[in-house]
Amino acid sequence: MILQASTSLRRGNWKYLLEQAGSRQALLERCLQQEPLLGETLKPLQEQTDDWLATSTSHHLLTPDDPGYPEWLLRIPDPPMTLYVQGDPGWLWHPQVAVIGTRNPTRGGRETARDFAATLARGGLVITSGLALGVDGCAHEAALAQGRPTIAVVATGLDRCYPPRHRTLCQQIAEQGAVVSEFPLGTPPHRSRFPVRNRIISGLSLGVLVVEAGLRSGTLVTARHALEQGREVFAIPGSIHNPMAKGCHRLIKDGAKLVETAEDVLQELGELAGEQAQGLRQALEAEKTPTDVSPTADDPEHAALLQAMGHDPIGIDDLIRITGLTAEAVSSMLLIMELEGVVESLQGGLYCRTR
Repeated sequence: MILQASTSLRRGNWKYLLEQAGSRQALLERCLQQEPLLGETLKPLQEQTDDWLATSTSHHLLTPDDPGYPEWLLRIPDPPMTLYVQGDPGWLWHPQVAVIGTRNPTRGGRETARDFAATLARGGLVITSGLALGVDGCAHEAALAQGRPTIAVVATGLDRCYPPRHRTLCQQIAEQGAVVSEFPLGTPPHRSRFPVRNRIISGLSLGVLVVEAGLRSGTLVTARHALEQGREVFAIPGSIHNPMAKGCHRLIKDGAKLVETAEDVLQELGELAGEQAQGLRQALEAEKTPTDVSPTADDPEHAALLQAMGHDPIGIDDLIRITGLTAEAVSSMLLIMELEGVVESLQGGLYCRTR
């Protein structure tokens, strides 16, 4: 937290300074030498954060040297020094696609956002967006309606909700996925913070899908971040008479991939999602103790989960109860199995074996 607040560290150079210092502790000591009053100034905020972390097991604070910090985000040029998470931070490691767009979509744009997000969620991708009105809200709601997780990256402290009318939606996302922010508790909304948080939306994702956007939309900022980060950018075309389609048309002219169906996106991201899922599997294996590792090629926990599932539809809660595994472990294994074609996700958050 002190590092995040230090004026000695600009958002883009902390990785370099950390390498030069050799360790996070050494960098912290250097910052306190340059700004000796910083620690005392931030003491109330530190106490507030400690209290927040203690109030719920769903409250988390991640830094780049934590094993739970998402590797995909760490690869961007300017990853956040701190991630506040409400919900399950394990979802940050799963293959994601950002579904974004204008706060004032047409009726057709809302329907398109919901249709694409629902299909992408059923296809095994976690829907990531910014909790804004319009397309963002539609994308989150569609994923939740499928019983799938979704991630909201916000531009305020997690003790605040913006926009206020999405308070219930925000709580649902935290229960079924995760709400994420790099901003300390108590941070209010401000127009300057939204472009900053947009790099996290694209940084967490394999690709960014733009549903509707005007030429001056902040959505195009996220698309630009995605291109700079080496992510795929997809845009849905619209009527030449629709001002909310002009941003998409501009992106397509600049090289974004024109998509007409969610299957187009799944086909483009399928290989990348498989690679990320493999990385997730390796991370889960690395966390096991030697006694947990199966002497055979088959993972006993995966085998137990498959046996518990059978071929009839079953929900995650029942699988957790039958297997005794944690919710995070079950969710992670289900996604991997789904990407491998072993299980299929159904409406209502149910799963069944495919073979």
